[in-house]
Amino acid sequence: MERGYNCLAFEGPGQGGVIREQKIPFRFDWEKVVTPVIDFLLENKEEYSLKKESIALMGISLGGYLAAGTAAFEHRLSACILDHGVYDGKEALESSFPPSLLKSIQDGDEKVVNTVIELLMENDSNIKFNIKHGLCTFGIDSPYEPVKKSSAFTLKEIASNIRCPTLLLDAEKDDSFSGQPHKVI
Repeated sequence: MERGYNCLAFEGPGQGGVIREQKIPFRFDWEKVVTPVIDFLLENKEEYSLKKESIALMGISLGGYLAAGTAAFEHRLSACILDHGVYDGKEALESSFPPSLLKSIQDGDEKVVNTVIELLMENDSNIKFNIKHGLCTFGIDSPYEPVKKSSAFTLKEIASNIRCPTLLLDAEKDDSFSGQPHKVI
């Protein structure tokens, strides 16, 4: 505020109290979450000392995908910050899996995928966290489901639609989206 910035932080579907209390899971089309927030801000711009041409959006972790995806559709943003850019959620998730599991995923063999992922979770705390977190935030029951849903989280067809200046950050020791920021460019 001392430097003339205002900040609005909010929880959306799949985050914090929204998932725990309201049971509203993550969605890949985050622009449908952010657009009403921007509408609200613009309707109340005097109250928030807001200039229409100075709205920036920041996303952290998977929010790096969500913010970029929003920027591809919400052209009222004047800047976007991706604190860990995520280009392809499915690719990021599958990069921690052995090749034999990828074949079962490709074949749609839910039973094998669930069994192998449960075994991997017993031996790899990162996989365990990512899968359990995915189950919770997506509001689903089996390990196969977040793998299946992760294919919607991609910038492949929409990254070229981002018009605002974008700051892309790469977390040095990120173990969930390693290598993804370089693909956003």
